[in-house]
Amino acid sequence: MWWHAIRYHFVTPSIFPAVLGGLVSWANGEFYLWLFILVLIVIIINHIGLNMTDDYFDYKQAVDRRKPGEKNPYTGGSGALSDGAIKPKEMFLAFSLCFLITISAGLYLTAIRGLPVLLFGLFGVFCAIFYTAPPVSFSHHGFGELLILVNFGCIIGLGAYYVQSQTFTLEAFLATLPIGLMVFSMIVINEIPDIEEDRSAGKFTLIVRYGRAAGIKLYTVSWLCVYAIILGAVALSLIPVFTLLALLSLPHVLRSTKILRQHFNNPVLMAPSNLGTIKALSVASFGLIVGYSIQGILNGESLTQLAIALLILVATCAPAAIAVMHARTE
Repeated sequence: MWWHAIRYHFVTPSIFPAVLGGLVSWANGEFYLWLFILVLIVIIINHIGLNMTDDYFDYKQAVDRRKPGEKNPYTGGSGALSDGAIKPKEMFLAFSLCFLITISAGLYLTAIRGLPVLLFGLFGVFCAIFYTAPPVSFSHHGFGELLILVNFGCIIGLGAYYVQSQTFTLEAFLATLPIGLMVFSMIVINEIPDIEEDRSAGKFTLIVRYGRAAGIKLYTVSWLCVYAIILGAVALSLIPVFTLLALLSLPHVLRSTKILRQHFNNPVLMAPSNLGTIKALSVASFGLIVGYSIQGILNGESLTQLAIALLILVATCAPAAIAVMHARTE
């Protein structure tokens, strides 16, 4: 019940930039394993809070309610509230606790690593709460997608990097920004099947405002930007050449784009495109992470630290992969 409600399969977009930001610092000789673990735990808890907040306020505003048999398993809410599995009050208390833990840990990290941690943390929590919650409701006014890009690229990735190194670099920015763009593309494609429900509930996402055709263009351009940034940064020697492993995601992107163009009007038939986007994001993110792992090894950094960090990455992502496969068979 609660596992379904937290939608853990949507948490990996937070895990990837947090891990990557930490490993960029590790590859450059600055890494504290316990801080890495703490940041990752906090990021996961905050994203779970975001998922439940989104569910709660969408339910309150009658968003994401579909007829049986018409649901795309990779879009919309968990259905835990509309099905009566969890009471709204219970979910409210659950996501409130998530944000309380996030803020408490953020204050601790601020005390030991500096004021920028507080600024990054407050911005992240504010966006997580008010992505759907009134009176701001970013996602209802066409700003949610941009905030997703900023948070999952710059805020989480650079924040995780800063906690380790206590500085900001162009390299860290360029290494983590592609993940923000990939999550942006995932949000865009997930909004396409929800266009009618969002419109009827007054949720004016970019897709509701500009239509499915614009969504297809945004999806395509965001992935082009991902590859352009990686290729350009590697060509200019700003990030390691091994990060080109992220390009292994290209077949998934091409297939997802093809399915999206063919079935953008049918939520069920375009589901493989949503799944393909999740796969592409995962492959590209792992490619960037493995790229920095290789670079760090060549730089002579601690193999023990790397092994533990990668084991933690696998352990936190495995449940999400299982959840995605389960959604596929429902």
